[in-house]
Amino acid sequence: MFITTFAFTVCFAVWMMFGVTGIPIRSQLQLDSTEFGLLTATPVLTGALFRLPLGIWTDRFGGRRIMLALLLGCAVPVWISAYATALWQFLLLGLALGVVGAAFSVGTPYVARFFPKEQRGFAMGFFGAGTVGAALNMFVAPFLIEQYGWEMVPKVYAVTLVITAALFWIFSAPDPARSGNAARSMMRQLAVLRNPRVWKYCQYYSIVFGGFTALSIWMPQYFTTEYGYSIAQASLLAAAFALPGGAFRALGGWLSDRFGAHAVTWWVLWIAWICLFLLSYPRTELIVHTVEGPLSFGIALPTWLFTFLLFVLGIAFACGMASTFKYIGDDFPDSMGAVSGVVGMAGGLGGFLLPIMFGAILDWLGVNSSCFMLLYGIVSVSLVLNFLTEVRRAPVMGEEVVPRGR
Repeated sequence: MFITTFAFTVCFAVWMMFGVTGIPIRSQLQLDSTEFGLLTATPVLTGALFRLPLGIWTDRFGGRRIMLALLLGCAVPVWISAYATALWQFLLLGLALGVVGAAFSVGTPYVARFFPKEQRGFAMGFFGAGTVGAALNMFVAPFLIEQYGWEMVPKVYAVTLVITAALFWIFSAPDPARSGNAARSMMRQLAVLRNPRVWKYCQYYSIVFGGFTALSIWMPQYFTTEYGYSIAQASLLAAAFALPGGAFRALGGWLSDRFGAHAVTWWVLWIAWICLFLLSYPRTELIVHTVEGPLSFGIALPTWLFTFLLFVLGIAFACGMASTFKYIGDDFPDSMGAVSGVVGMAGGLGGFLLPIMFGAILDWLGVNSSCFMLLYGIVSVSLVLNFLTEVRRAPVMGEEVVPRGR
């Protein structure tokens, strides 16, 4: 579990690379907000799309082999990206290196099968804490950029992937015995996706993981444009969101084991809803006409309060990621590769689309906090869905209502 979590941490740091290196690249290529969003989100697309097939291959061939191939294969495009000079080159290489983000769908079923059902939530939460790689990227990449230029970041990351592959193969355990899934055809494995609960979990994960990924990419440039910080300072402040988003995922897994996946998900959505409401309020200047003349004052979140709300939001998203996979571990123990693959793909697609939408809305409205407005609306939809299908236990799309133990 420890070496697999370490490997996933490295993969996630590489996956988020353009969130920091994209800032000097944006200046170099003179990109607008939409193009910047596309640059940072492109690796997330392939990381999302490959989660389903890699999850299925993990069920069939074992997580140890697939993880090793993933680490070694992605090191090549990461290294080459240091020599890109045009946007289309970054986009193509981003598609190739982004496959490293699918490591989650490999490691989740691989780790979970070593543990009994009552400990599976904590185990998957502990592994999922590898998303702390987003924060690691925010510490390492700015240092390398300031010392050697952005081109050094992908070179260091590529070498790290190769070293991680060697360590993983040495210290990881052979895959535990699997059920008959290994002999099943891909179509039979995919049959479980007809269950409407799978798509409900996709919607949850698209906001908790997709929102976490998108904000991890977007926050460094947000701090530079909204508050005027340098890349190093902005990345350090943005780590206040990314770090708890990974570190508290194990806590979310433990809470899900203790109180149930629904209870954790319900409170996660409410906390995120409150935080996003406050973060959405734009910097505002008001003039009130009084009897003694006009009185002007401003409304804006100071840096410390903004960072604190991000910190709380990161904890909420971390617990929500863990509770979603607790649902999967409880409901689909024999099809975890396929189900975690499609749910992870939905989360990754959210992480791909959201930065592009952030950029497009920013170009349209010109309001930095518009990214939080968008997330606030999505969380509101998730709250309604959770209320209808879990609190009231109403069927969704013909789903059979089965009482869930707490």
